[in-house]
Amino acid sequence: MRYAVDLERDEAGWWVVSARGVSGCHAQGRSIRQALSRMREALSVSVDEDIASGQLDPCVHLPPEARLVVARYESAYKRLERDQRAAHSATDRAIETLVGELSLSVRDAGDVLGLSHQRVHQLVGARPR
Repeated sequence: MRYAVDLERDEAGWWVVSARGVSGCHAQGRSIRQALSRMREALSVSVDEDIASGQLDPCVHLPPEARLVVARYESAYKRLERDQRAAHSATDRAIETLVGELSLSVRDAGDVLGLSHQRVHQLVGARPR
């Protein structure tokens, strides 16, 4: 079972959590983790079933300026992941060219790429044959 829950901070800094579609089911905690843990307890009483195996889908409500900062972070992180995949692919291709096609030693390939010879050796060993 999955439960959508909304989290908001109150004036005192506590996280207040409410379960969507479950009337009167609320909990609070000093941290998001604590609030969600307490929500599990509240749901187990409110819906009369074992919530331990259920999943909570939290939606954290933040002020507009905080949402903007979080959105920028998520966008930058996605770019980073994409760039890391591209860098790994370029590294594999460079090692394939230097070691495989030009027959450079792993030490020389490492010097050209600015990598340790151990790392080049690892990557050569990881390449599919």
